[in-house]
Amino acid sequence: MNLSPIRLDATIMVTTVLRLWSAAGDVMSANNRLTLAVHTLVWVLLHSQMSDKLATSDQIADSVNTNPVVIRRLLGQLKAAGLVESRRGVGAGWYLIQDPKNITLLNVYDAVEPGALFAMHAAEPNQDCVVGRGIQPALSRVYDRADSVLRDELATTTVADILDGVLRQRRRQPAKPKR
Repeated sequence: MNLSPIRLDATIMVTTVLRLWSAAGDVMSANNRLTLAVHTLVWVLLHSQMSDKLATSDQIADSVNTNPVVIRRLLGQLKAAGLVESRRGVGAGWYLIQDPKNITLLNVYDAVEPGALFAMHAAEPNQDCVVGRGIQPALSRVYDRADSVLRDELATTTVADILDGVLRQRRRQPAKPKR
């Protein structure tokens, strides 16, 4: 991969920010909606390959280890984005409505992460201060580059790719039995 110095700087910045978020714990925790949404889609995909029944939010929630309400909210966003559909009544559940080889992580990100990756101050900084006056324009350029790098990277990986990675990992390391 041949990265320009600017793209490399932005890549390093995104990696550093994500590491800081992870290290900060409760102080500044990273958003996990993208991870939960990808987990959900991959689970639905695998389930569809192994069963003729549709995936339920309870089943998905069991794999994600969260409340089914969290999964239903995510599925609602994924449905609004045209990635999944549901069936009600007997045999109710969720299914993918696009080929998983065509659903990129960028599609999922756009479905569940409204807004920009980074936000500016909640209140406008003091415009009488040299730093307050210049911080937002300076950060905007960096944030725009970082957002571009992230979006480019997410666009290169599909839900099908993630399932392939999950299955490769499974062959290397069997799942722990439930207690």
